[in-house]
Amino acid sequence: MDGVYSPVAELNLLKDLQDRLGVEYYAEGFELFEYGDTSGLVAGWSKDPDFTARLVPFAQANGTGSFYALWRLDDRADLATLPVVVFGDEGGLHVVARNLLDLLQLLGFDSEISVWWDSAYFYRGRDHRHSHGHGQFVAWLDRHFGLPVTQDPDAVVAAAQAELGQLFTDWAQPFLPG
Repeated sequence: MDGVYSPVAELNLLKDLQDRLGVEYYAEGFELFEYGDTSGLVAGWSKDPDFTARLVPFAQANGTGSFYALWRLDDRADLATLPVVVFGDEGGLHVVARNLLDLLQLLGFDSEISVWWDSAYFYRGRDHRHSHGHGQFVAWLDRHFGLPVTQDPDAVVAAAQAELGQLFTDWAQPFLPG
């Protein structure tokens, strides 16, 4: 797949946007990195190949080292429909989106995710200034997917947690240090 960022069309479109915007970030703390780079999983979470084979890291989640990955909970062909999980730089791993489109709507909130052992959430204060490329991202999200940005990120995360949170925890727990 020469010249293509990933096997996920939605991520390829996002990578094109990111490349066009350059240093003008479109979502606070977020940046695509090398698709499928499991070095962060191996270094901080588990070296077990059964663990790393089911996770596809693809982006920095915040400015302190947390990252997003697709969780291959099954063998579906459309990777964009897989749940998105976040691995916290200070601990904590959580399902945050039921699929990639949910994550894109979260990114439109334009706030860095906070990841703790017991929760992951987005917070934006009253004096928050949007990222330089935010307007372009919002237009891109509407043009390519007909989606608005979420104004209630807690509801998106809660829906993902309700549907998949316990399943993910039960799957991941045996791989993690006790």
